[in-house]
Amino acid sequence: MTPFHVTRSVRSLNRIRQIATVLSQQGFGHVVDQLDLGRYLPVWIRRRPRKDDRPIAPGTLVGRRLVRVCVELGPTFVKLGQMLTTRPDIVPGDVIAELQSLQDDVPPFSTEVARRILEEDFGRPLDQSFPTFSPSPLASGSIGQVYRATDAEGRDVIVKIRRPDIDDTIRLDMQVLRWLAHSIEEYAPDLRMYRPVLLVDEFEQALTRELDYINEASTTSRFAAAFEDVPHVRCPKVYWPLCSPRVLTMERLPGENVAALLDREHSGVDRRVLADRFANAYLRQMFEMGMFQADPHPGNILVEPPADIGIIDFGQVGLITGELMTQLVTMVYAAVNREVEVIADTLADMDTYGPTTEPGRLESGLRMLVDKYYGLPLKRIDLTRLFDEVSELMRRNDLLLPRDFVLMIKALATVASVTLRIDPEYNLLQSLGPRLQALMRDRFSPKSVRRAAVLGGWHLLTLARRTPRQLRHWLRHVAAGTWQFRLRHENIDHLVRELDRSSNRLAVSIVIAAIIIGSSVIITTKEHLNLLNVPLQYFGMAGYVVAALLGLTLVWAIFRSGRLH
Repeated sequence: MTPFHVTRSVRSLNRIRQIATVLSQQGFGHVVDQLDLGRYLPVWIRRRPRKDDRPIAPGTLVGRRLVRVCVELGPTFVKLGQMLTTRPDIVPGDVIAELQSLQDDVPPFSTEVARRILEEDFGRPLDQSFPTFSPSPLASGSIGQVYRATDAEGRDVIVKIRRPDIDDTIRLDMQVLRWLAHSIEEYAPDLRMYRPVLLVDEFEQALTRELDYINEASTTSRFAAAFEDVPHVRCPKVYWPLCSPRVLTMERLPGENVAALLDREHSGVDRRVLADRFANAYLRQMFEMGMFQADPHPGNILVEPPADIGIIDFGQVGLITGELMTQLVTMVYAAVNREVEVIADTLADMDTYGPTTEPGRLESGLRMLVDKYYGLPLKRIDLTRLFDEVSELMRRNDLLLPRDFVLMIKALATVASVTLRIDPEYNLLQSLGPRLQALMRDRFSPKSVRRAAVLGGWHLLTLARRTPRQLRHWLRHVAAGTWQFRLRHENIDHLVRELDRSSNRLAVSIVIAAIIIGSSVIITTKEHLNLLNVPLQYFGMAGYVVAALLGLTLVWAIFRSGRLH
């Protein structure tokens, strides 16, 4: 029995059948077999030879197949594919490279439906909320779509509206995804390295936040307040009276997409100043706010010449706690001083070690990486390449970093890439260095050490106070004979279920054989006896009919299971 059961409704079974069909058609038939999904496949696909497991065309990669699977299965799976690109410590780099091509290519829903949602949520005619409202969406995604409008005070605004009934669709898909993730953990040992349950849990948390626009409105407001006193950098204001769980209304910032602006020969942009402001805006988020916009690609950066910046889209953010920042600073300090053992111990304290992690092998890999960059001029360090090498090292050693930590490193690499595109001479590490030094001084100052010592002493005191009572409670159970020892087994339930199914088929086969033998004896008897005024031989013929029906049912069940050969 799997640890999680999907609700066996018609919709969920149809969705599982669709998923199994797409996986089988896109070359993942072996996964379908491992998860015992073949019973959900249509018969004509189930009996097809497994030639689909080979690449469809020369050079086809697993990532390309996954992209096709996500596209065919719809918005939830497209979002899942996009989320996987944020976990390079779990998903291989070549797969991530393919998944990055996934886009929310979803047809827009009717503007009339959008207008109705606005009127329902605000309880008044649309004209009273938005005197002007664009007849077509500015952009359309899998969760919602965006319109330009002006509010009752004449301000230019952006209105983001959630798709109708999208929450029901995502709820069904998430139920199926959780069931599949638990099935992979239980029945596909070779796929456990990708941590399917963890990935689905993270995906569900992120998607739940994204579905409720109040979360994004609150985050956007915090960023707008944080940058209110920063010249030349703006985040959109949120207009709370025009917000709801399905609607987000915010200020429309001036400017153009930074990539489009830089492609023009005479854009009037001061590249050096723009690169510095852009980089420092994100370093401020990470090292001062402790919260950062986790997707700093050019599409989310608006520029107004000569060098004014607008940051938009706060649907995906990362949080850096004080403890996580201390661990990051510790590892940076250890790397600068080539203390590889300290880096490994810090990773262990972060609970990143997996079942197959070997500390000796990890330290060897860390030492090679540190030696490669040690003494290298800051200008020669490519943060994007360094991030890829760190991710590969983590993946090879079965380390699982906290998601916000990975998002931070990935965001830094993206910021470095964008700043180099703006100004090829800009060195992000020169701006990053002073902030890291300030953090080191703060984290290892006498005040911080004293605060950590007081907190540690409180934990020790609490442990000392509770231990005698817990020990007495344990001894009482031992003396009463009620102490229990739990042993967890894996895959035994699957074996028991298969044995039960096989024994049932064997029992039916024995019954069929007995009916055939008994019917043959009755038919071949020479005496003509009547039972209930019916000749006995008729009961023999009825037995043949019953045996035939049972036999056909048994053959059909074996045929449907896909294990006829």
